[in-house]
Amino acid sequence: MVGKLINLYEAKTHLSALVDRAAEGEEIIIAKAGRPMARLVPLAQRAMPREPGGWEGQVRLSEDFDAPLPEEIAAAFGADKPE
Repeated sequence: MVGKLINLYEAKTHLSALVDRAAEGEEIIIAKAGRPMARLVPLAQRAMPREPGGWEGQVRLSEDFDAPLPEEIAAAFGADKPE
């Protein structure tokens, strides 16, 4: 076992502080009646941050993309008739 052993009662009492410690990289083992039951560890960070874009030239929207739907399709979705 690598992390610090904390009993369940103490973990419930100090959960916020334990989460902060885990977020900083500490591994915390939560025990019930002295028996290890769970491990609190920080979430893994994304390897590379996402960058917007990348689909340029690969997606095309038609000229009528945002045109009103035909009446029968709009009715199927419960839409009222346009005035």
